Amino acid sequence: MEMKLESGKKIKLKDVSIDERDQLLDSVEYQFDEKGETTGMKMMNTTITKWIRIGVDGDTSDEFLKTLTVKDRTDIFIKMQEYLLVGEDKASK
Repeated sequence: MEMKLESGKKIKLKDVSIDERDQLLDSVEYQFDEKGETTGMKMMNTTITKWIRIGVDGDTSDEFLKTLTVKDRTDIFIKMQEYLLVGEDKASK
């Protein structure tokens, strides 16, 4: 899957293995308030960098990552979550 960022950069997401998918999903640690509602994510920058390095097909060097805005990095992370969670609402057979 290819996506265009607001900055004009294009990136392509890898078709990650089940093990890589699980590794990425397990690395997300959400924070909750007393009502149990999500208020944020712990270690956001580390988590997003890990997701980009594993899930983006192409250059994920430090030099490339330094060219991305916070918005670009966040957009990649959100799009990857949507991509990895496809089929999660379907019942197993």
